[in-house]
Amino acid sequence: VLSCSGAGLQEQESCWVCFATDEDDRTAEWVRPCRCRGSTKWVHQTCLQRWVDEKQRGNSTARVACPQCNAEYLIVFPKLGPVVYVLDLADRLISKAGPFAAAGIMVGSIYWTAVTYGAVTVMQVVGHKEGLDVMERADPLFLLIGLPTIPVMLILGKMIRWEDYVLRLWRKYSNKLQILNSIFPGIGCPVPRIPAEASPLADHVSATRILCGALVFPTIATIVGKLMFSSVNSNLQRTILGGIAFVAIKGAFKVYFKQQQYLRQAHRKILNFPEQEEA
Repeated sequence: VLSCSGAGLQEQESCWVCFATDEDDRTAEWVRPCRCRGSTKWVHQTCLQRWVDEKQRGNSTARVACPQCNAEYLIVFPKLGPVVYVLDLADRLISKAGPFAAAGIMVGSIYWTAVTYGAVTVMQVVGHKEGLDVMERADPLFLLIGLPTIPVMLILGKMIRWEDYVLRLWRKYSNKLQILNSIFPGIGCPVPRIPAEASPLADHVSATRILCGALVFPTIATIVGKLMFSSVNSNLQRTILGGIAFVAIKGAFKVYFKQQQYLRQAHRKILNFPEQEEA
């Protein structure tokens, strides 16, 4: 009787993946991989292998834990031969070093691109022959450090929005200067409301405009210098004067344009909804 009752109390194995019992398949291999008890204690070896494959997603070295008790599964592999072991070790090292190598290549590419841009800018600003002479006489270490800083400084200088400071002063003191009203009628009139202004770097378009504008600025300064200051013999002085003139002219137009947009937004009105005539 005791043996019969003991057999009746024997725990029945049930797979928590496919819900099959040991009576459904007598040849199935069972495993108890974690601390769980009850209905989640046992699982088929094949079912658990499929579940682990889904969690690892091709990465056989990834750790997998029980979703209930969070116990990490003890996964062992057959011993590898010396050749396969070396190949597996090399594959792991390459996989770990790959992201760092890619980042290094990317940084190196950006650096040498900046060096090339800096060298081209020097030859463009001071002249091709003079620029080559300057770089040949300069210390190589100074060139490796100084040339990449040229595009960086251009971008940082482009990010200085001096026009905004001019606009603030304009809006604050324009009503006190009568000469501005005579040149630009209505510029100093009070506005009914202060409209909200968008952030200058609110979208990716502004960031790309800053980048492109900064990198193309030396070329524009050279062209403007040749057109407006052709009497100046020095290429460097002519380019500097051209850059200053371009920044001043562009800034003036930009200030005027933004002020007009500001006034247009300030004086806008919302109309009543038109009532439909009854049929």
